[in-house]
Amino acid sequence: METVPHYPVPTNPTDTLIVNADYATVIAEYDEPREKNGAHQSEAQLEKRLIEILISQGYEYLPIHTEEDLLTNLRTQIELLNTRDNEPLALSDDEWKRLLADHIAKPSEGRAEKTHRVQKEPRIAFERDNGTTRNITLLDRRNPNNNRLQVINQYSVQGSDGTHPLMNRYDVTILVNGLPMVHIELKKRGVSIKEAFQQIDRYQKESFWAGLGLYEYVQLFVISNGSQTKYYSNTVRNAQVAKYGNAQERNIKAGTESFEFTSYWADAQNHRITDLIPFARTFLAKRTILNIITRYCVLNTEGTLLVMRPYQIVATERIINRVLIANNDRRRIGTRQGGGFIWHTTGSGKTLTSFKTAQLLAETGLVEKVLFVVDRKDLDYQTMKEYDAFEKGAANSNSSTRILNAQLSDPSKRIIITTIHKLNSLIKSETKHPAYSQRVAIIFDECHRSQFGDMHRAITKRFTKYSIFGFTGTPIFDANSTGALGATTESLFGERLHEYTVVNAIGDGNVLPFRIEYNNVSAQYRDVEGKTRDEDEQTRELLNSDDRIRTIADYILTNYAKKTNQGSGYNYKGTQRRGFNSILATSSIEAARKYYTQFAHLQAERIASHDIREDSALKIAIIYSKPGAAQQGFMSEENFDTDDLNDEDWQLLSDAVGDYNATFGTSFSLEGNSFENYYKDVSQRMKNRELDLLIVVNMFLTGFDSKTVNTLWVDKNLRMHGLMQAYSRTNRILNAVKPYGNIVCFRDLEENTNEALGLFGDKNAASTALIEPYSQIYTEYTQKATELLGSFPIGATGLALSSEGQKAEFVQTLGEVLDLHNKLMMFDEYDEQAQLIDDYTLQDYTGTYQDVRAEVAEAHIILEDPDEFAASTDEEVAEAQKTVEAFEQLVFEIDLVKHQEVNVDYILELVARLHGAEDREERDTIRRSINRAVHANPELRPSEDIIQGYVEEVVKNPDAYTDTAEGLIRYASGIRENEEQELIKNEKLNPEKTKLFMDRAFETGEFKTTGTDFPKILPKIRRFGATKSAYARTKKRVEKATRGLYERFRPFLGQIGR
Repeated sequence: METVPHYPVPTNPTDTLIVNADYATVIAEYDEPREKNGAHQSEAQLEKRLIEILISQGYEYLPIHTEEDLLTNLRTQIELLNTRDNEPLALSDDEWKRLLADHIAKPSEGRAEKTHRVQKEPRIAFERDNGTTRNITLLDRRNPNNNRLQVINQYSVQGSDGTHPLMNRYDVTILVNGLPMVHIELKKRGVSIKEAFQQIDRYQKESFWAGLGLYEYVQLFVISNGSQTKYYSNTVRNAQVAKYGNAQERNIKAGTESFEFTSYWADAQNHRITDLIPFARTFLAKRTILNIITRYCVLNTEGTLLVMRPYQIVATERIINRVLIANNDRRRIGTRQGGGFIWHTTGSGKTLTSFKTAQLLAETGLVEKVLFVVDRKDLDYQTMKEYDAFEKGAANSNSSTRILNAQLSDPSKRIIITTIHKLNSLIKSETKHPAYSQRVAIIFDECHRSQFGDMHRAITKRFTKYSIFGFTGTPIFDANSTGALGATTESLFGERLHEYTVVNAIGDGNVLPFRIEYNNVSAQYRDVEGKTRDEDEQTRELLNSDDRIRTIADYILTNYAKKTNQGSGYNYKGTQRRGFNSILATSSIEAARKYYTQFAHLQAERIASHDIREDSALKIAIIYSKPGAAQQGFMSEENFDTDDLNDEDWQLLSDAVGDYNATFGTSFSLEGNSFENYYKDVSQRMKNRELDLLIVVNMFLTGFDSKTVNTLWVDKNLRMHGLMQAYSRTNRILNAVKPYGNIVCFRDLEENTNEALGLFGDKNAASTALIEPYSQIYTEYTQKATELLGSFPIGATGLALSSEGQKAEFVQTLGEVLDLHNKLMMFDEYDEQAQLIDDYTLQDYTGTYQDVRAEVAEAHIILEDPDEFAASTDEEVAEAQKTVEAFEQLVFEIDLVKHQEVNVDYILELVARLHGAEDREERDTIRRSINRAVHANPELRPSEDIIQGYVEEVVKNPDAYTDTAEGLIRYASGIRENEEQELIKNEKLNPEKTKLFMDRAFETGEFKTTGTDFPKILPKIRRFGATKSAYARTKKRVEKATRGLYERFRPFLGQIGR
């Protein structure tokens, strides 16, 4: 007998969720016993059981396996959804063909356009045969329960990897009104769900576009091996597909915006629901999945589909239901009982939660205005920028009290972002305003500090019909309160509505743990660095002494590359980056000034002594303004007013802005709004990884999010809220090369750190939030490295792997070594002597690793369609099956292989040595070094023949290539020209458009096939009717070929000209 969690059904099935407080999208607590399985479940058995669960929950099962049947059902479902007066819509055959060709399956549209239709414009104005216009709805977003759910399995489609036709068969798909909107890929128990993740990637590249491309309507993916289940949106793969466009990329470890951005489902208590059966009973419950698709996805302005996590949905609904309850019980309006606060740790996505909350409150008319209040002007800018990224024009910001006044008077301005200072100024100057008596929701971000005291009380006194809410990652409890009246978060905003702590977030993989290093660079300052306060004059003088600051600045410069992983290369937002960047938190403006000056002097000295090249000096910026008074455990507030700075502080900052202008070609100053614009530019360049180090006092230590920041250098005393906020600048997830947030303290903050983690996590928080100590990681590294060297010795002819099992064991062991090596890289103790595997040996290993990965990729292709794969005999198919089975539980750590310090500059250094080689033996040694390094690096490997050819040219005619960098550009440019011409000829491409497209790709560092540029290079071919698949296959083939050309010359990005 099936047991399904109780979900109350409203009397009116078309009521929306938001006006129904009885139903929660996320179940309060799931405590059903785990379903027992007698035998080991196969993938087919898992699929069968999943479908049984869905049918028991009201899904209709359909035996659809072809596009023809899918289209027949789609027509029926759209006609039923668009019923009027109990009469289903009846489309003529001609109307149905036009609806498909011009709207639903328009040949020129892909996944991006279809996602936009589902999320933004699911209603089509369709002209009927008789000339009238009828609005046809594909998805009822206003009344989610009007939509019909069906389930199909083993749907087959023929696609292509760009070279070979491939027949793909999908596991389980949920249809919403006949359109595929949720796809579920299963693996048998014990197989890594990352294999399912990679399989969906293959489907997106090889076949979702095939036929009429209806599978490009999929909004959400679910991956499961029975015991582990996760979900994610259809754009999580975007950066991964762009990054690894080659079909040979199989079993790749999650990279930028990839597997790390998949999510667990959970109940409202934050208990993860990982087993497929309870996941199906909760996440795939009809009302839940419909609410997620229609309510809790946000398609942002960059075309990224963000699907909310369970704790975000819980917070949103609990706030909305509080407002609804208060509207039904008017006594709660204007009291703390009508509000509450959300405790979600820093980095967990509070801005998205608040945006969706504000949007739904405004859309449903439960309130007339939503005021989102921040406590600093810089956060006002950041929040507005993020809201605009979610949906342009959804919210309104203001630069003055006058504009705020006008927005409050304008009924069309439903969501307003402002600072508490502007709001406080308004209520002081405007004693009467119509908005004061309107039904409003006031949401405070990081609801503490400035809100304590008169401003908070004045605001809540002036507005009479409010519901007040607070969002915070670090609440004020009695333990960290200043003791003032109304000083805790609960006393100001009401009860805690939901919590999601740093322990929850790190455990779920939504933020990174921290590695904290307490660094005493000079014994003479140990005592003052251990003091918890630095207010007295003598302490300040010692801490800010030129000698101490110079010593720390020298340490930072010396260790910057190690701490920020400058040896690693990765793709971020379509552009190649090396390493991460960092923030230096100082105790005062005086200290910040001294650091900036010392960095300038030290870098100048290193350039003069030829220790570094001028173009490799760190790009350093500084920003501060006069801070206000600070409360215990909090950072004092800064603003954009530089007039209060003393002459010395003003002059240094002005000079630093001048240095910044010279570096980036800008023209900022400290006058008027220019300083605020400087702040905004610094913010963007930090996020784009264009700055290396930013020196601050308090700015950027709260509210600033950048995935590329991995290190915080701390020379100030931090406590409680301020400490957690500052540390959290470093722990945003980016990729496998960024395993943790790196905190380097020049003060003894160990006690303060443990105190803060205990308060904002739990008593055992340190074990989750902090990574293991160096000794523990190094012991594990020693064991694994010894195992690798012992089990897989490299002989004179290289590494011999005789069986699939041995290859799989090698991949597993080397992956573990690379992961541990990556974690150790940022520890000071981990130097060349501590590394047990030298660079040459590691390159040999990673070269073999790449060879095995290519074999596995080819085996996958053979199995997906053996009849179409060249020369695939029965023996080859059987061998491919053995290979795939041997590796099905393994994931190739491709990001960590790419992390090894081999790039074009390294290769050019080796090539330059050829000029000084004294004999043939030395030249051959250098050649072998180059070949080994290139073969081991996945980014240089596509260019292997180019580099080898260039090396031979240098050997034959060294005098023609005295400038090795210029010579490589010249040599590679000629090859690119020939290959491009050949491609244009073979594919009958538009020559001019193709050259322009490729030039732009190399100049920008981005290979984009979305938009209008790429289709212009394609040969002229009919795009409609029966030839649509032919057009799609041609497009896919050309995309693969042009991307392959791009990948071959990408290592020389920005240098390959004509």
